Amino acid sequence: MKKTIFIALLAIFSLSAAPAFAAKTSASKTTEATTKLTEEEVSNYRARVEEIREMDKSELSSTEKKELKSELKEIKETMRKDGSYIYIGGSTLLVIIIILLIL
Repeated sequence: MKKTIFIALLAIFSLSAAPAFAAKTSASKTTEATTKLTEEEVSNYRARVEEIREMDKSELSSTEKKELKSELKEIKETMRKDGSYIYIGGSTLLVIIIILLIL
């Protein structure tokens, strides 16, 4: 019984770790170091997002709505490149929960 659990956990860990390591390259590490945002830039982005959310979009044309949507996507990508969050896959989260319950 313990052997099958060990093999299952080993398979889950090995399958969930591959995408995490595949995304990191040496080129992305150098650009990541240079793209760190300052607190002022982050607050400016957040203020712009709040401004867009509070707008009355019913009077805007479809092209203006598309421009706002693309601007929000650009802001989202910029914030992601900052590295201010950690992504944990579903299977990894499941394994962590199981391990915590076992221990």
